[in-house]
Amino acid sequence: MVFEIRELLEGYDKEKLSIATICSHSSLQIFNGARKEGFRTIGIAKEENVKFYDAFPLGKPDEFMIVDDYKDIPKLAEELREKNAIIIPHGSFVEYLGAKKFLDLKVPIFGNRKVLLWESDRELERKWLEGAGLDMPKQIGDPKDIDRPVIVKYHGAKGGKGFFIAKTYEEFEKLVDWSKPFTIQEFVMGTRYYLHYFYSPIREDGYKLSKGSLQLLSMDRRDETTIDELQRIGSISELEEIGIHPTFVVTGNIPIVIRESLLPEVFRMGERIVEKSIELFGGVIGPFCLETVVTEDLKFKVFEISARIVAGTNPYISGSPYSDLIQPDLSTGRRIAQEIKYAQKHDLLEEILS
Repeated sequence: MVFEIRELLEGYDKEKLSIATICSHSSLQIFNGARKEGFRTIGIAKEENVKFYDAFPLGKPDEFMIVDDYKDIPKLAEELREKNAIIIPHGSFVEYLGAKKFLDLKVPIFGNRKVLLWESDRELERKWLEGAGLDMPKQIGDPKDIDRPVIVKYHGAKGGKGFFIAKTYEEFEKLVDWSKPFTIQEFVMGTRYYLHYFYSPIREDGYKLSKGSLQLLSMDRRDETTIDELQRIGSISELEEIGIHPTFVVTGNIPIVIRESLLPEVFRMGERIVEKSIELFGGVIGPFCLETVVTEDLKFKVFEISARIVAGTNPYISGSPYSDLIQPDLSTGRRIAQEIKYAQKHDLLEEILS
């Protein structure tokens, strides 16, 4: 980045901020939450997707900006700045625009855009998570050393697309795409919990950290094809014998709560993640998600982090069993808007934008 947030905010009318994002992923709750907090909203969309939002008037943006290709979003930067827009990043935003264009986008972004470098690179991600003292699945550097079930993941936010399981090098070699960077992790048996946090560096009303506070807003599990349906037609080994391999493309999200005795550890993990992020790159700001497996001895294995709003928060547009204990009707989208509103009121926008 060749610019500072102060430079991007020059010329902004701080009393007339608007919230903008791509019309995809978690945009309905982002627009809905922003409206509840009094912000004007801007949806960046392709023409063919605009009509869909008429079906959800409370999640429809106040204004659309139309693009033929999402990679053209940088061409809208000046107009977005004229509209006093703050971009809310989500998984589709990063995936459609690309990491380089996202990092160089000359519009204020909610959160720390430097986190993308740590989230999208599996080696840096592991350095962050292990440096925070979290227990991760064993990583296998050389595919020829595969001696147990492993999951192979490609870099970036792709909703699980292309991920696969292998038990031997021969299976790995049949399925791998050598043109893409990947990571090999041991496949851990357990129950999946995706933990949705929110870190505020400017507010103290929550689980207090060295700076700011941490909240737990919700949890989900992912509905993935075809791995979640394979048991209906046979065992994985039987299916692999006839050339059918499980895949992990996320198609939806399932609400879930965890046993209360595990919540203190949930917060300890979130705390360590935030504190390490401050040390490494200035902090992960706003929503983030730890993707975990809880083993039968009630230990957490953390296999990934998403340092932005995740689609697993979508079941909770009207609040979750956890956010209801903070404030009724609190979605992650609304919590983002509240953070911007608080910073706007207290002249702290430079603390939460990049």
